[in-house]
Amino acid sequence: MMGARIVLSTVGMGLALMAGSAAAGEAWRDPSLSPDERARLLDAALTLEERIGLLHGPMALSLDGKPLPAGALGGAGFIPGVPRLGIPALQETDASLGVTNPANVRPGDTATALPASLALAASFNPRLAYEGGAMIAREAVSKGFNVLLAGGANLARDPRNGRNFEYLGEDPWLAGIMAGESIRGIQSQGMISTVKHFSLNGQETGRFVANAVIDEAAHRESDLLAFQIAIERGRPGAVMCAYNQVNGAYACGNEHLLNGVLKGDWGYPGWVMSDWGAVKATDFALKGLDQQSGEQLDGQVWFGPALKQAVAAGTVPEDRLSDMARRILRSMFAAGLFDAGPARPPVDLAAHGAIARQVADEGIVLLANPKGLLPLAPAVKRIAVIGGHADAGVLSGAGSSQVTGIGGDARSVPVGGEGALAFWGRMVFHASSPLKALRARLPGASVTFDDGRYPAAAAALARASDVVIVFANQWMAEGQDAYDLTLPEGQDALIEAVAAANSNCIVVLQTGGPVLMPWLGRVGAVLSAWYSGQQGGEAIADVLTGAVNPSGRLPITFPAGADQVPRPQLPGWGLLPTQPFDVVYDEGADVGYRRYAAKGLTPLFPFGHGLSYTTFSYGGLTVTGGETLTVRFQVTNTGKRAGQDVPQVYLAGIGGQPLRRLIGFEKLALDPGERRTVTLRADPRLLARFDEAGRRWRIDGGPYRVVVGPSAAEAVLTGTAAVTPRTMAP
Repeated sequence: MMGARIVLSTVGMGLALMAGSAAAGEAWRDPSLSPDERARLLDAALTLEERIGLLHGPMALSLDGKPLPAGALGGAGFIPGVPRLGIPALQETDASLGVTNPANVRPGDTATALPASLALAASFNPRLAYEGGAMIAREAVSKGFNVLLAGGANLARDPRNGRNFEYLGEDPWLAGIMAGESIRGIQSQGMISTVKHFSLNGQETGRFVANAVIDEAAHRESDLLAFQIAIERGRPGAVMCAYNQVNGAYACGNEHLLNGVLKGDWGYPGWVMSDWGAVKATDFALKGLDQQSGEQLDGQVWFGPALKQAVAAGTVPEDRLSDMARRILRSMFAAGLFDAGPARPPVDLAAHGAIARQVADEGIVLLANPKGLLPLAPAVKRIAVIGGHADAGVLSGAGSSQVTGIGGDARSVPVGGEGALAFWGRMVFHASSPLKALRARLPGASVTFDDGRYPAAAAALARASDVVIVFANQWMAEGQDAYDLTLPEGQDALIEAVAAANSNCIVVLQTGGPVLMPWLGRVGAVLSAWYSGQQGGEAIADVLTGAVNPSGRLPITFPAGADQVPRPQLPGWGLLPTQPFDVVYDEGADVGYRRYAAKGLTPLFPFGHGLSYTTFSYGGLTVTGGETLTVRFQVTNTGKRAGQDVPQVYLAGIGGQPLRRLIGFEKLALDPGERRTVTLRADPRLLARFDEAGRRWRIDGGPYRVVVGPSAAEAVLTGTAAVTPRTMAP
């Protein structure tokens, strides 16, 4: 209690000092005022130099032998503060999957590594998104950071995208909710979070020059809707714009997106920061960009002396400059950056590891189990584990989101390569060995390992075993896309050889997205473990042995063949890095499963798919119309084990015209025989079409048909209700 009294006393003195300062003419220090009012008052106290100083900053790394910027912790970015007025510096770190330590800029610093965002999305559990965000923020606060570059909300339009593992799948409702909850969790800890990359950062190939071409209505109903939902739920302090162009204008200088949609239609009050190296000119300030990030990577410091000259010349109005600064200050006030003390609280790493493990447990998807091979039977005595570096740890994705996990890297395998992003060319394995975890879970069994380099040797071990578990890896990285959806380095052939030797073959996929499975009909079970994070090895063992009943559901469709990908030839592949090209999103709003439904395609595994070790039934459907749809139904655990289900509600038709849109889901934990009633009310925008001419959402009258099922491809219950026609603000 003594410590608590000291903290309370310190806070009280701080508030008293603020009140005194406010009385002395610094009214912006008064915490009883709104963030908008405080930002307005503080901006008025800034000099021109101080104001411009808030609008640009360097990448906080030791580049070309130069020391860190004065005052920077070392991380993704740094914006100096204004000591005269008590404005703290912005200390920025990449944090999609945990606090990063790029190039070991903070020697020896580690952090809890969450599983890939695709694994989080596969959990279909918004509570875990919130807890994961709060976890990362607590660690960031303890290290001295106050801005997290998180909240990836880009839709997975192409399964080959190198950064799909950082995003939350192909559906705007799922991605928006999960990103929003993660952001909300981050900002609950007194931090600023971004949402990124706004918008249509759909591939890494040619990401600096690619021009995303899409109709306005389709954009609003897909990627922009995901961002809109995430911003509404999470209220991020900043939006990070993307590298690519959108309909002919760079995303960070796209007046329609930034001024028209984000700040105009949505009334977004925070600031827009650039991605690192995404600014092309000073006039981006007029087009909605508020801050230049990682300025060393741009052609010049556009928002420094050049911006000051533009203000002096009258080409950038002074009130726009103040608006830029006010937006930044407003987010700082809203997050409590001015009012927080300098303390760096201790971190409960054990509790954080448990969160990472739960995300992995709930994000692992049991794709196939035709023989009931899983969970592993207690009678199994000889188990072979093959490939995937499963003896060392679990794979992670590479790039700016790469986390150095607690305990350091278990293994780092150079991949090689050339170009600016070649330094990310290494496969990093977090220190959580599936082999060791399985041995701990199965002390009565003999669990042996083969690295899989020689398929014949792996097959020989498989023949001598009761069960064989093959770990197959697809390493994905920022800056490069997969050439195709095969498993690299001959792993498909390895699986074929092992399955031919022993049909009791389980495949554990550690991938950054979908892959093809030419061997599917010859194996006994398939798990999608994604990149499973700090305790991924233990989570994989949990599911394989039945200690955890799998409850993950696919947030992204697995195609049956390469011909089902929207653009079989990846746009820009083989072009020079500076050669512009178009990426025409002619699928429009029909991203992923929506496109499969529209074209009558049958995927390998549909969006929402995932098996359990128990069974569930749905019944008692009622659908009520009006201003939106309210769907009520019952879910029953009809099996013999406790488990979690994810019933999904899809809009299946409007006025007799078929379509498919996720309009609701819920994750339920049910004991055997337990029944629960689920009630879901659809966001009206999910029932609407965007009227480009009227610049509004429009709901047509007539019957609206919904289906309830365990995936986008399976309808168990069907119902219809009338919805009242109306329009809504954009």
